[in-house]
This record gives sequence, structure tokens and C-alpha cells, in this order.
Amino acid sequence: MLPTELSGALLNESIRYENGALWCDGVPLDALADAVGTPAYVYSAARLRANVARLQAAFAPLNATIHYSLKANANLAIVRLLAGLGLGMDAVSGGEIDRALRAGVDPARIVFAGVGKTPAELAYALDAGAGWINVESRDELRLLDRLAAERKVRPRVALRLNPGISARTHPHIATGHFGAKFGIAPEVVADILAHQSAAPHVAIEGLHVHIGSQLGRVEETIEAVREAQSLAAPYRTLRTLNIGGGFPVAYTGAERYPDPVQFAAALAPLLNGWQVKLEPGRSIIADAGLLLVSVLYVKHQGGHRFVITDGSMTELIRPALYEAVHPVIPLRAAPVAGPAIVAGPVCESADVLHRGADLPPLAPGDRLAVLVAGAYGMAMASNYNLRVKPPEVLIEDDTWRVVRRRETWDDLLRLEEDV
Repeated sequence: MLPTELSGALLNESIRYENGALWCDGVPLDALADAVGTPAYVYSAARLRANVARLQAAFAPLNATIHYSLKANANLAIVRLLAGLGLGMDAVSGGEIDRALRAGVDPARIVFAGVGKTPAELAYALDAGAGWINVESRDELRLLDRLAAERKVRPRVALRLNPGISARTHPHIATGHFGAKFGIAPEVVADILAHQSAAPHVAIEGLHVHIGSQLGRVEETIEAVREAQSLAAPYRTLRTLNIGGGFPVAYTGAERYPDPVQFAAALAPLLNGWQVKLEPGRSIIADAGLLLVSVLYVKHQGGHRFVITDGSMTELIRPALYEAVHPVIPLRAAPVAGPAIVAGPVCESADVLHRGADLPPLAPGDRLAVLVAGAYGMAMASNYNLRVKPPEVLIEDDTWRVVRRRETWDDLLRLEEDV
């Protein structure tokens, strides 16, 4: 059996084998690794465009406005590319608002979300002219009202509803149940709406429901939308509904998830006459990115084959944090020799990229690709063990460019010098 057969469900028009070598669009990845080194993140512009087009087509009947979730991957070049495709941005920090503005995004197309916005961040969002602010507590609404009054502005607000729905997903990314910190309970939303005069300097024009990521069923989203609509029903000015994101991505190829077309079709009967907003991130960038790593050592102990690579949990923490499974395949296809534990050099037992990757015989210097790594990879990277963050490369057809250089040890010291 070849790795191409094992990973076929996850390879696509952009990331594929040609004559036994792994390519991304028109670029052979071995040659790219020769040029930029490893570990390195690589993104396909073509796959990004295809994913955006797929979402836009699915939700076109609803005339939905799509705001890309910057927390998934906020590389400046990627943000500019997505903004050029007509997407707004969903920001969850002042830093993400700044990144969107530096990418040339119209501030009116920025939605500011997040459960713990600081006074400084809210003031910055107001001064920047962010189009919407998703409010997550009564205290936040009071603070925002005061800051708006000081600036003589009246921002548009969507109250984030926590509908008390447990989505079928990993507990770390389920956000719509009452044990989660996110959103406002239905009875509190109802009370805020009944006393809108208490916050005269904000315009409450919408509700926001995001019940989690990697949503495996449409039914929970429908239930959340119905709960929001019942709360909005008495108020004719509440005709905007932000249903968040959460559209699932297949990481192993074995998952059976609903696609965006199924979500849109199921929601369409409920959302006729509503202004709909979406905040997808993972479904746009995840399968457009991969992480290139090189084999450092191979060893056998305890009945296991360990493949130690130069890639680690500092580049991709999702396997350690969520027990996520990212396929790992060789850059040069060869018959599989059996499972291997693909691990990194970080001094943690959790530093494992894959606990049972079916791989060919490997030797130091061989290269591997960790697939479906575009979302929450570089965005969650760290400098633990004083490791430098890897470069990011964007491929356009048969050309590529470094869109974030590899850090250096000097970069790690720069903020501590002369302090």
C-alpha cells in the first residue's frame, strides 16, 4: 500500500502526488523545502479561493455576508487575499482588528467578537469604526455604552446568545452550552432587549449564535437559530442574525460531516427575510495549508517505531491540545512499512504530531508533510524551548513567496534587550 492510497481522501487538486512526488499546485514540495528549510508552513492560494467560492455559492441563496475568522490564521498576505475575494473579517482582539486594517479591510466589514474585550480594545474598535460588535455580557454592554457616549458614536451591536445547546464536538471547542464562558443566557438576552433604553448609545440590531467548531450535525445549529429568532420576534429592528462559523473539516478522510451546502439548505427556510452573517475560519484555510518537516532520527523501542522530526508541538499544538489527528505523509511516495509515532524534539511527552502514521521506511533527511494544518497551526505556534517560529510560504500557481520569514534567535531576544 502507498501513502497516496491512505491519504487520497484528503489530497485535492492543489495538494497531490505527481510521479511519486508531493506537489502543492505547480510547486514540488521537496524543492521548496530545499529553498526555505524545515519546518515550514505552506499555503495554496488556489485552494483558498476554491474554499471561499464553495462557501459563497452555498450561502448565496441566503445573501449571507461572510466574515473570515482571523483567529484561524491571520497571516497578512492571506488576509489581503481573502479581503480581495470580498470577505469581511471576524476579529476577537484589538490585535486582529489592527491586522485587518493593515491588510486594507474596510472597518465597516469588521465584526469584533470575544468574551473578554478590554476597555482599551473596545475603545479602539469604536475609534476604528468597526461595523459590528458582538456583546457577550451585560457588563460589557454597559461599558460599551459608556465608551460610545464619550465618543458620540452609536455602534451596531449583536448580543451573543448562549442557547444552552451542547454541540457534538470536542469539549474544548463547544461554546453554546451553559457550562461554557461564552455568550448570554436566554433570559438575560430577553431582559436586555426589553430594556434597551438602559443602553441608549448602542444600537442593538442583531443576535449572534456560535455554538462551537467542527459541528457534526446541522440540527443543533437549527435549534440555536430558532431560539434566537424567538427572542428577536417582538422587536422589528432585530433582523440580523450572525450564525457564527463552525463548519467542519475532515482531518482523516473517514469523517462524515455535513458540508456548507447542507447547512445552508437546512437553514434557508428559517432565514428568509433575515440579514445573515457567517464567521467561518477553519473551513476556508485548514485544508489549504500543510506543515513541512524533516526526519532527524528513527529509533525502535518498546515495539514502536519513533520518527523524530524537526517539527513539533511549538509549530502545531493541535494534536497535544485537542488530540487532533493530522495525516502525515512522505514527500516521496513509497510502500508503507507500518505505523510510526511521529514526534518532535520538544521536551514534553505530549510533543507528538501523529501517534500511528502509516509511513514507508524512513531515514534522517527524509521529509514529511503534515496535512490539513492551515487553521490553528501557525496561529497557535509558540517559542517554547526557545524554538523559533517557522516561515510561512504562499503558493500562487507555479510560483511561491515567503510571506513570513523564519524567526531568528535575535528575534527572541529583541523585546528583552535594554529592559
